[in-house]
Amino acid sequence: MKKAGLFFLLLLLSGCNIRVLNPASDTAEKLTDLIYLSFGLMMLVFVIVMILFVHFLRKFRETKETSNVIPDDENENKWLELTWTVLPFVLLAVLAVPTVKATYDLTSQVSGSGEEAQGEGMVVEVVGQQYNWRFTYENGTTSVDELVLPVGREVEFHLNSKDVIHSFWIPNLAGKIDVFPGKETRLSFQPSDTGTFQGKCAEFCGAEHTLMRFETRVVSEAEFEQWLREQ
Repeated sequence: MKKAGLFFLLLLLSGCNIRVLNPASDTAEKLTDLIYLSFGLMMLVFVIVMILFVHFLRKFRETKETSNVIPDDENENKWLELTWTVLPFVLLAVLAVPTVKATYDLTSQVSGSGEEAQGEGMVVEVVGQQYNWRFTYENGTTSVDELVLPVGREVEFHLNSKDVIHSFWIPNLAGKIDVFPGKETRLSFQPSDTGTFQGKCAEFCGAEHTLMRFETRVVSEAEFEQWLREQ
């Protein structure tokens, strides 16, 4: 019993530093909304199924009076049949429309190599390698496993790998994006909250994969400029 309790405690604590449902950027907000929407639809289906399950258990349960009785045949209810057929399509449409829209909005922020940076966002060059992340800012400042960003400012990442495929992920700020050797990928988002957020490589990339964690600090514009000067 104690071992089972310890196992579940470790299970709960294993992901305590990765909080996907605490969005701190415009991109993360969209992803969180989709998660809540899909979870809400799943719970709606679960509640309906459980209500019907309990109803039919009570309606058709066997008693002493009915144990030897063969029930009469009943014709199908066309309205119910139509409902069971149409309802799944309605639920899928409710989930699909915002999902497609959010996917389009997010993928429009991600581009391949060779395209010029758009807008007035800050550009950060990101290089993943076994086993760390290197960040280079527009003024030439470089940091390793520490990403510092100004709040309220659009940031565009140009991502490359030196060796194998990595996956750049800051759960509170954006979704995962693969980082390839010899091919540049891009990701952009705008941090909305200050704070410290954990980032990591979400693709198994070698024996020391767990070392590919980095800290993301979102600070005010003044603090960011001061940090750049100090570096």
